[in-house]
Amino acid sequence: MIVKKKESFLPYGRQHINDDDIAAVSEVLRSDWLTCGPAGPAFEGSLCQTVESDNAIACSSGTAALHLAMLALGIGPGDVVITSPISFLASANCARYVGAEVWFADIDPETGLISVESLAKLLGRDSHSRVKAVIPVHLAGQPADMQAIYKLAENHGIKIVEDACHALGGSYSADGKTVPVGSCEHSDLTVFSFHPVKHVAMGEGGAVTTNDSDVADRLRRFRNHGIERERFVDSDLAYNSTGKPNPWYYEMSDLGYNYRLSDIQSTLGQSQLHRLKQSVTRRREIAGLYTELISEQFNQSNLRPLLTREYNNNAYHLYITLIDFEFYGKSRYEVMTELKKHGVGTQVHYIPIFLQPYYRDQSLEALTDCPYSLKYYESALSLPMYPELTDDDCKRVIGRLSQVLDR
Repeated sequence: MIVKKKESFLPYGRQHINDDDIAAVSEVLRSDWLTCGPAGPAFEGSLCQTVESDNAIACSSGTAALHLAMLALGIGPGDVVITSPISFLASANCARYVGAEVWFADIDPETGLISVESLAKLLGRDSHSRVKAVIPVHLAGQPADMQAIYKLAENHGIKIVEDACHALGGSYSADGKTVPVGSCEHSDLTVFSFHPVKHVAMGEGGAVTTNDSDVADRLRRFRNHGIERERFVDSDLAYNSTGKPNPWYYEMSDLGYNYRLSDIQSTLGQSQLHRLKQSVTRRREIAGLYTELISEQFNQSNLRPLLTREYNNNAYHLYITLIDFEFYGKSRYEVMTELKKHGVGTQVHYIPIFLQPYYRDQSLEALTDCPYSLKYYESALSLPMYPELTDDDCKRVIGRLSQVLDR
């Protein structure tokens, strides 16, 4: 009797930890430093080289990175921050943490990215100059139209914080050159996440990159309780009778937070950065195969992937499809449940933020101003995407999807 081997479950995303990662972390665990040691600055230096930025400030999560960005830019009560509703909650919550109001711009229906036209419309309403920053989200790994957003922001005197939590390793073409995401060529700051399903997995972790040294100093200070160890206000307490700084002395100049990253996480991140190029290359291969298989098996008017603009090099944190569930006669719940039974994990990225109970009363205009976001939400479904997927895995995913949707 031949027993058919059970197919392994394919989640929508997963971390990749190899022996090099384990060896690197083990070395830290045997060292004198578990936190506040040399691994943090070393990781930050490697990240700067990777994304071609002047400064990288590592922290405890992508959410912490967004919060730090708001603090460093001086965003506060009475201010407005614009972002995309198709993102994780933190893209908007970071503004609320500092007391600012959030406005939502609609998305481009083909890419899911923030719509430049919708952003311009919101800025046109800002008669009292309350908008202080925009947070474009690089959804699924594809950069937003940063050149166009940069021009808008420059004309209105507002700051740009790129939410690149999906897009480490991505880039875009501008003025005849390739611009790495994180270089801050067309922004003031860029934020990354190192959650397990991201390109670099640290368990938890984040970072902010910037080319502004003053902003970088503020980011470091807010990351560590607002503590200053060099430029002191109280000279009587800071220095001894000979004018030398007292070795124990520090000052708290701002109300900061403990958003530090441990040496354990930093070392894991440093090890993972070595594989970033290979990871992104494989993700693009997987996306290319998915797209080819979808074009062969489905009518594009009923099921298609998000479009990648020709000037973008997508890092493919996610592979998102848009499905006309009504055409196929099945709800998204039914499709996801049946795919799970067949060993294929899927997810929805994302519920529009303005539909959340916390934001609903504050963002009623978004219900009418963001029709493409609502339409996107009705049809979005993320398929498995991580470098260890084989070509056969991809064929199995699309085959099962075709089987489940077969009318």
